[in-house]
Amino acid sequence: MAERFEIEQRWPDLFTDLDANNRRAVVQSLASAWHEGWVPNREDVENLTDSARGSIDAAEYLRRTHAAAERRRGSSSHNERGN
Repeated sequence: MAERFEIEQRWPDLFTDLDANNRRAVVQSLASAWHEGWVPNREDVENLTDSARGSIDAAEYLRRTHAAAERRRGSSSHNERGN
């Protein structure tokens, strides 16, 4: 795990058009997950910032996160089989 959590510097374009409150809420949510062992990736950050910005609704956010989880689960199973 990286020693510093600099998510806004990593993908600054994802944080445009977020007001200060939404920006802080997103960064705090991501930082909390990072402290629990989550490894930042652009897809997860984009989904959360899109939701905070209002670009997607709750149903679309859930659809995206479930699809990402399924892809990761499938990739993990594929790697475990040595394929």
